[in-house]
Amino acid sequence: MLNYIWAALLGLGIFTAVVMDIFDSSTDKFQNYKPLSVVVETSDSNLKEENEAAITVDSKNFSRFYKSYAEKISQKAKLTYNSAEGYYSVYINVDGSTPEVWKKMASASGKEDDLTAKLWLGKQLKPGKYSAWIVFESVSMLKMKFVTNAAIEYAGKAVNIALGLVGIMALWLGIMKIAEQAGLINIIARVFRPLTKFLFPSVPHDHPAIGSIVMNISANMLGLGNAATPFGLKAMEELEKLNPKKGTATNAMITFLGINTAGLTLIPATAIAVRAASGSSDPAIIIGTSIFGAGCATIAAIIATKLLEKFPMTFSEFISLVKSSWKILATLFLFASSVVFLVFSGAVSSLGDTETIKSIIQLIAVLAIPFIITSFVAYGFLKKVKVYEVFVEGAKEGFNVALRIIPYLVAMLVAIGIFRAGGAMDFLIMIISPATSLIGFPAEALPMALMRPLSGSGAIGIMTETIAVHGADSFLGILVSTLNGSSETTFYVLALYFGSVGISKTRHAVSVGLIGDIAGALGALFIVKLLFGSL
Repeated sequence: MLNYIWAALLGLGIFTAVVMDIFDSSTDKFQNYKPLSVVVETSDSNLKEENEAAITVDSKNFSRFYKSYAEKISQKAKLTYNSAEGYYSVYINVDGSTPEVWKKMASASGKEDDLTAKLWLGKQLKPGKYSAWIVFESVSMLKMKFVTNAAIEYAGKAVNIALGLVGIMALWLGIMKIAEQAGLINIIARVFRPLTKFLFPSVPHDHPAIGSIVMNISANMLGLGNAATPFGLKAMEELEKLNPKKGTATNAMITFLGINTAGLTLIPATAIAVRAASGSSDPAIIIGTSIFGAGCATIAAIIATKLLEKFPMTFSEFISLVKSSWKILATLFLFASSVVFLVFSGAVSSLGDTETIKSIIQLIAVLAIPFIITSFVAYGFLKKVKVYEVFVEGAKEGFNVALRIIPYLVAMLVAIGIFRAGGAMDFLIMIISPATSLIGFPAEALPMALMRPLSGSGAIGIMTETIAVHGADSFLGILVSTLNGSSETTFYVLALYFGSVGISKTRHAVSVGLIGDIAGALGALFIVKLLFGSL
């Protein structure tokens, strides 16, 4: 399925870009080569060969020219006289007050803060003030330029991400090698055997993969992404050793990735930081709602994994599966109910308790990495392990893994970048918004829900913009913050982990990840509406 999704992201992104460029050209959206009437003001009484000036455009004049409404516009500009041609070259510094259409025109040159034009003076209205006509640089194939720039940018990002993992991978795989040699991984696996036996029945309880899986999930819950990724990659490597069909995802791999893409984290630190920077009176209020949303995603992903791995199945086989798994399903239901009760009762959403829980979890997160490193090394030393030599041996593996994932990251991130830059995301939102509005999902929050599985940085950008417009403590501000903490970047995780072991046939992994994403978004909507009302 990943093959089809990758091709669809590329195809839709490029197709949408071409269609939009043709439409913009046919409607002359940017008014190429046409003069716009403006007023030029300078601090000097007379214009010189080089001037700092303000270019002003009347609101009605601008709206009529570009067929889009804008308030009265005044932009700072630098004017340089071209004596041979009799006009001034204009360089406008684009800022937050610049009209959207001018921002797009500026980005066409690749310099998003620089808009160039030619200006001819009219009559002098008073000293230092003139009527004038301005003709901006020609703009064409804007979306295709965005697509080209996105492909190059995201390819570079993919390589930077992979190279950035080299040191982290070397550190943690070295530490894990010490723990493995000392037998500590087996001890960790035995502690969590009841849970891992249900989740990963095909993996022997004393296999090194179990320890890596437990360490990965624990690190993710504490928000230790730098530690979680190497543990996850090590887990995939160990699971691949058990794989009877190389290149095809096993049930254990899909279950592991389903839990990862659900993104269950006790402290959604990024969303809290954005809310605090935006002036929220209670930035940490989303801790409870995010746990609930991510909990829904995790439960849905686990259930989807256990059902889809059995298909095709008869109805009697389905009933047998439910009977054999009723205890764990009941446990998951009780967990979800407990979270609902805690959040609804205010036990994790009142300021005092939230701050206490946040402080405890942050303290654990700060101490976790030093504790793991020192305790693992100390335990290895006591068990007569040659800790330095074993660490170096494990660290070598980290370098190889980081390099191996580069092609997979480049392929997925470039496709996502083209999909976004081409405008396909906007069309997707337009198509599905009528259906989501039926369940009360605000159209303003829909871009966040769709972007979260695709791009972490893109989701943060949308969250920040929504909070800036509607307020951090508004319903929409809380909802988009909760959505950010209710799932992970599904396609990035799939490309990263499957790429590390060369998995090309993903089976139902994509479906599991998307089911978790949908459940997380719906859970976030439900709990935020329950606690904070609606629009």
